[in-house]
Amino acid sequence: MKKLLLICFLSNIFFSLAQERIQLNTQIKKSIEELKEFVAIPNDALNSNDIQQNIIWLTTKFKARGFNVKVLKTEGLPLFFASLPIQENKPTVLFYMHFDGQSIDASKWEQKNPYTIVLKEQSKTEWEELNWNELNKTMNYNWRLFGRSTSDDKGPIVMLLNAIDLLKKNNKEIPFNVKVILDSEEEKSSKPLPKAVAENRALLNADFLIINDGPVHLSKKPTLVFGCRGITTLSLTTYGPITPQHSGHYGNYAPNPVFKMAHLLSSMKDKYGKVLIKGYYDGIVIDKTTEKILKSVPDDITTLHNTLAIKSPETVGRFYQESLQYPSLNVRGISSGWVGEKSRTIVPDKATAEIDIRLVPETDGNTLKSLIKKHIKNQGYYITSKEPTLEERRNYANIITIKEGSVTKPFRTDLNNPYGIWIDNVLSSTFNKDVVKIRIMGGTVPISPFINELKIPAFIVPLVNPDNNQHSPNENLEIGQIAYGIQTFYAILSTAIN
Repeated sequence: MKKLLLICFLSNIFFSLAQERIQLNTQIKKSIEELKEFVAIPNDALNSNDIQQNIIWLTTKFKARGFNVKVLKTEGLPLFFASLPIQENKPTVLFYMHFDGQSIDASKWEQKNPYTIVLKEQSKTEWEELNWNELNKTMNYNWRLFGRSTSDDKGPIVMLLNAIDLLKKNNKEIPFNVKVILDSEEEKSSKPLPKAVAENRALLNADFLIINDGPVHLSKKPTLVFGCRGITTLSLTTYGPITPQHSGHYGNYAPNPVFKMAHLLSSMKDKYGKVLIKGYYDGIVIDKTTEKILKSVPDDITTLHNTLAIKSPETVGRFYQESLQYPSLNVRGISSGWVGEKSRTIVPDKATAEIDIRLVPETDGNTLKSLIKKHIKNQGYYITSKEPTLEERRNYANIITIKEGSVTKPFRTDLNNPYGIWIDNVLSSTFNKDVVKIRIMGGTVPISPFINELKIPAFIVPLVNPDNNQHSPNENLEIGQIAYGIQTFYAILSTAIN
């Protein structure tokens, strides 16, 4: 009799789990169809018409889920705001995502149109396209959807919408107020965001903020991030002859701006990647407690190095997580003359290097840019903010034009924050795994205005696969991560806040 009862008990569990999987897979298929619609609307952050078309789609989809919707005007492109009916006696959670995307170079993609999602599976050597009918036969969580913004950041938006659908199907009540703010210029550093947040402070007011952007940890375990680095930029241009000159006639005589730039850049870092500029790392202390937190992240260095195809890393930090606690100094692009089949035997007229600087809470973007400019001046350069005049060219041997970008500040929430502990508990109990807790992630999400203006703690709950190629050709989203995202939103939205 006991064996029969045990068999019945286990059978009920297995039946229940099977039903949950069927229900989840059905919702995944609906998510994929919805994501195909959404991605088909171009969303280049540089094109205002793209943004307007996306807002129309979002308005329809959020209203269909019972959200009240408002388009918030800014000094740039509008923000999209949605909220479920507010109940005054409940806590409020604000979710942040973005719907704009990086510009595309279609020639670099392995599909005709980056805005038309393609279903692919991985063979031994490459990703092979599948017919969409394959999804009617089976649900392979390793298959991927390739298209611009599938992972960054339209995928998570669709996951949220479909988690709401699933909650309604199961008659689950959300035990807190839900607000959603969707950015339209995240890929352009969200310049209008600070003022827009200040102007809509009451509308956006919440107890805490959850950001659903970026990839989960490489281990693919549930991931909770307590901060992100900020960013600022510099554009540096050095000069040679006023127009490109024949290298036979003027090589060895006309100064080559590429070598000027090369010498200048190499003076900023040692061969191990550490910045040599005085004061660049001031204020950063890695104590024993912090070191323990950083080392708890299960980074697989062998896999990381194999993925990057590198033998050894730079040594700004002693290990990967520690390296993210420092501001970076990165050359993100360099240009001069012509290359490849178009290369010419000339001395170029100029060389331009684009610099990005990732910021941590201990460092100020404007201060670091000032330190860099001071260093450049000490290398014997005359600094100007625009193209040098003929008189300046004739009076100064070394001239550089420096153009500064805006500053997006970093943020970091205390790891002992009670809302962070609540999210940690939700994730660990839902997936029955230890949560990877990251003190600060390397990338930048421009949400510091929320923290500074609304004075609320913020947490990043990333949802997409770590190898998603965001910002690059062949961006993709793993179907298994759609499942993970729906389950994550479902668990968060159905769990009371302690």
